[in-house]
Amino acid sequence: MVLKTVDLLKNEIPFEEESVVLSEDVKTGLVLVDIINGFCTIGAGNLAPTEPNSQINEMINESARLAKVFCNKKWPVLAFLDSHHPGKLEHPYPPHCIIGTDESNLVPALKWLQKEPNVTIRRKDCFDGYLGSMEEDGSNVFVDWVKNNQIKTILVVGICTDICVLDFVCSTLSSRNRGFLTPLEEVIVYSGGCATFDFPVSIARDIKDAIAHPQELMHHVGLYMAKGRGAKIARDVSFCGLEKP
Repeated sequence: MVLKTVDLLKNEIPFEEESVVLSEDVKTGLVLVDIINGFCTIGAGNLAPTEPNSQINEMINESARLAKVFCNKKWPVLAFLDSHHPGKLEHPYPPHCIIGTDESNLVPALKWLQKEPNVTIRRKDCFDGYLGSMEEDGSNVFVDWVKNNQIKTILVVGICTDICVLDFVCSTLSSRNRGFLTPLEEVIVYSGGCATFDFPVSIARDIKDAIAHPQELMHHVGLYMAKGRGAKIARDVSFCGLEKP
């Protein structure tokens, strides 16, 4: 039933995905959104998968592939890590990714990024990495990252497609349109490098205040909404004139 609904949705709200080729001609930065244990590693927390999930596995593999190329070329990488203080809930979700626990750390396949000199790690305590980059003095870690590295294109991967990825992309595009992110020109969301969680209606209906969240459907909706805000959606990402990952 869910698959039929997804097919219907794709027919009703189709969007174009493109093959994206990155080269050294355009300064590009890679943004990884919340690819951490609490969202991706089986049994790691309240919002982690309870069994193997092919969409999440593909996201991790593709994100690691891209990160290796960016680090080999010393291109800028920014990794957001969802990190919450104990007792500060993020409604409507249960406690998750608490600071100081392994839930809020990068998945094993990406842990090596912590030692790379071209990688900026930013812990955030909200859905939106743009807002989560705000400092008390009014500066913004993400904005400074774009400006200091003179980034013209950002490639976005991560979880969840329809929540944290979408919120970050929308804020970034609005900020770019207002002229706050010069010289940023283009935001690319890589569909194969994104994933969201699966919470079927068969389970949600028996839990008070729970909202169903079918994975394939919501992944498509997240990409569609990002496209509608002005992002480019990539079906695949390759590199021109660069070594293979």
